Amino acid sequence: MIRWMKLGFLALLAVVLLTVALANRQTVTLSLLPPDMAHFAGLTWSVEMPLFLVIVLGIVAGLLIGFVWEWLREHRHRVTAAEQSREARKLKREVEALKSDKRRARGEDDVLALLEDGAR
Repeated sequence: MIRWMKLGFLALLAVVLLTVALANRQTVTLSLLPPDMAHFAGLTWSVEMPLFLVIVLGIVAGLLIGFVWEWLREHRHRVTAAEQSREARKLKREVEALKSDKRRARGEDDVLALLEDGAR
């Protein structure tokens, strides 16, 4: 059921995007700087493209900027999680070493100790 809803949503989204693209086929000129500033700076770069392409590229650029921003913002949390994971593995190894030392000190067999741990 969810799969069909997902496919239906994607089909509806495709129809909407296609409709917007067909409605905005006229060509627009994108300039790097306003005309007066461009002549003053000597940067008269401009490109002509369909309006729907400008809209889609703007959405894609916004998504990419947002993803990168969030990735950078969450860097501190990822570092903390990695440190805690390393500490947990270290402590687990210490506990296992202490358990095996305790069994050896009591003269227990490892197999019997495992069976007793499973019976508890």
